[in-house]
Amino acid sequence: MDFLKVTDLNKSYGNKTILKNIELDCKTGETIGIFGRNGTGKSTLLKLIFGTVKADSIQIGINSEIINQKKIISSKKIGYLPQDTFLPKERKVREIIPLFYPNGDDQDKIFYSPQVSSFEKIKVGKLSLGQLRYLELLIIGNLNHKFLMLDEPFSMIEPIYKDVIKNLLLELKKSKGIILTDHYYNDVLEITDKNFVLKDADKIEIMDKNDLVKYEYLRSNE
Repeated sequence: MDFLKVTDLNKSYGNKTILKNIELDCKTGETIGIFGRNGTGKSTLLKLIFGTVKADSIQIGINSEIINQKKIISSKKIGYLPQDTFLPKERKVREIIPLFYPNGDDQDKIFYSPQVSSFEKIKVGKLSLGQLRYLELLIIGNLNHKFLMLDEPFSMIEPIYKDVIKNLLLELKKSKGIILTDHYYNDVLEITDKNFVLKDADKIEIMDKNDLVKYEYLRSNE
């Protein structure tokens, strides 16, 4: 079992404190959900851990090793799926997969995943939102990172792919630790082991949907 531990995470923009003294633990075999209204720092939290946004302060440890924020990407220990696509739109899906997986056996793992045969001949730019998000997650999720961070994997995608992605995440969880953010809270709560809400620059543990109402992420009638 591998452990990711983030401590002393702080980020401000000018006089506005976004995240203050945040601590976060994740281990392989565990999925953690992060909720928060727009502007509370959900995406920023993931970018700070991944190293694409500079923290005011942060300490990142994986097992007994402390890793400098600048070296997280090169360490290849944490995978990150951003909101915006990273795949070239003019290439067909069947051309994209070998770019990430040169080995034939590794390619087969992607090509023979559920649903992929139905869109492998389509250009990335012509995929539905669900197909695109699923493809991105297959590509990032099957790399060798022990930890995976996902920014809105369920956002705006069709129901059939929500189920496919949930099943994929449950499979990936067997060997990885997963941290994800999304406004589709019901989908997140179905697959997570622990959940938190970001509010007033702080991280608060929640148990269920009632806590999302309590901490004003949801209105009671939502």
